[in-house]
Amino acid sequence: MSRPMKETPARSDAVRNRERILHVAMTELTVCPDVPLSAIAKKAGVGQGTFYRNFPNREALVLEIYRYEMQQVATAAAELLCGRTPDVALREWMDRLARFAMTKAGLADAIRLVTSTPGGPAKPGPAPVMEAAATLLRANEEAGTIRPGVTPDDFFLAIAGLWQLDPQDDWQPRAARLLDLVMNGLRAGAPGR
Repeated sequence: MSRPMKETPARSDAVRNRERILHVAMTELTVCPDVPLSAIAKKAGVGQGTFYRNFPNREALVLEIYRYEMQQVATAAAELLCGRTPDVALREWMDRLARFAMTKAGLADAIRLVTSTPGGPAKPGPAPVMEAAATLLRANEEAGTIRPGVTPDDFFLAIAGLWQLDPQDDWQPRAARLLDLVMNGLRAGAPGR
């Protein structure tokens, strides 16, 4: 009888290398969507073998950056709910979502380059971020801090202005103002107020 293979966890230095590559690549691809992969590897301080073992091609790298950033935003929702009241957690998460939106806007050209080729990979869907929003909205509704019945679709429609901001401008004050307005709208009619 054969034993099932155990999946070995990645070594901590391998995880650090991968995350360093992702951070450097996000910055570099935002500036220049067709930056050479060798330049990213060099700036990340890893060899070509390490780089290509993690990301065999540009498509894999760009899509992983997008997935990674999206997952960071999604994971933040539960973390924020652990240490804050639901309404504070929601508002702080909205700030993180704004940073993700600006990152995504900066990477838009790189994402378009890899997903627009015939037979190329598809852009990952927003499911993790939608689920995170649903969790935060549900926690707020249960706490009575927002009006009842707000869906993730409603929420994303209300904050759609984020995607109109230019990441090259001073977007933070405009995003904060928009998100404060949305938060005030969510609070209007809340049973706990």
